[in-house]
Amino acid sequence: MHKPDSHSVNLAAAFGFVLLAGVLIVLPHLLSFSQQEVLVLLVINVLLVCSYRLLTLTGEWSLAHAVIMGVGAYTSALVAKKLSVPVPLAMLAGASMAGFIAFLLSFPLFRMKGFYFLIASFAAGEVIRLSWKWSDLTFLFGGPKGIKRIPAFPDFLTIDFYEPVNYYYLCLVVVAVSLLILYRIEKSRIGLTFHAIHWQDKLAESVGVNTFRYRTLAFVFSAFFAGLAGALYAHYVGAIAPNRFSVEEMVYILIWAIVGGTATFYGPIIGVVVLTIVNEIVLRSLGVEEMRPMFYGALLIIAILFLPNGLESLVPKIKRLFRGRDKEGNGSLASPQVAE
Repeated sequence: MHKPDSHSVNLAAAFGFVLLAGVLIVLPHLLSFSQQEVLVLLVINVLLVCSYRLLTLTGEWSLAHAVIMGVGAYTSALVAKKLSVPVPLAMLAGASMAGFIAFLLSFPLFRMKGFYFLIASFAAGEVIRLSWKWSDLTFLFGGPKGIKRIPAFPDFLTIDFYEPVNYYYLCLVVVAVSLLILYRIEKSRIGLTFHAIHWQDKLAESVGVNTFRYRTLAFVFSAFFAGLAGALYAHYVGAIAPNRFSVEEMVYILIWAIVGGTATFYGPIIGVVVLTIVNEIVLRSLGVEEMRPMFYGALLIIAILFLPNGLESLVPKIKRLFRGRDKEGNGSLASPQVAE
């Protein structure tokens, strides 16, 4: 069978990267103002769901990730508003606090596995989220109404980040760098250990791997980037409230990951992009946005029944389809046995 050489593969990858970069740069200028705002939130959600995938590499699925995002949002908002810290530093503080909270939670949570971890993570997340509503702490967190008038990202030279297009480019740079870091972590020895713990945790322990330490590491890394996503959200929207980080939002993160698939790095990205397009174009054009939970639930069931490995499993099939057409178009180069 004819196999493409590495030079051809690298060339195709470079061409695909340049094409994707060009699309991402031009895209906001082809959209309306409201669509540009959706695009900003979509980029932030890409970081959120990719950070969640890092935790799933160890085999654990948390129900606290939306709240962890909220920790980053609340911390960044409070540090910028109450302490007048510059917003970029406040964002880093928010991400760091999210990682620190994950570190503290890891001690009780990673004493459990599977279903028990899932439920315990939900309970821990609700304790944090409800503390933001607690009346005695209203002076700090704003109670059920949350925090308003959060400082926006400061202007840089003549660039006004209050404009959706400019903030989109800012988010694009931050998310691209974050995804690169997440990708390098996954491909590193640490990432391979995450995979080993997922599939053979007892075997990994038998050869000296401290599974608790590596699960904690995955939890802290994923929380840091979820907190960064929360900080980007808070300083763009300008107001946050506890209900923004409720279990309903957590379910959306789960559905993005499951429908997109978590076997590959790009699987969750496909999930969040496709579902956002369906939600913002199909449901909105039909005037049934309020049916989003029902639609997402139905889509989740359909995906589990007919596409258990997620939308990412379609990518190799599409590649084989194009390769088959290419071979048909160059029939003189392929024998019947090669073309199968």
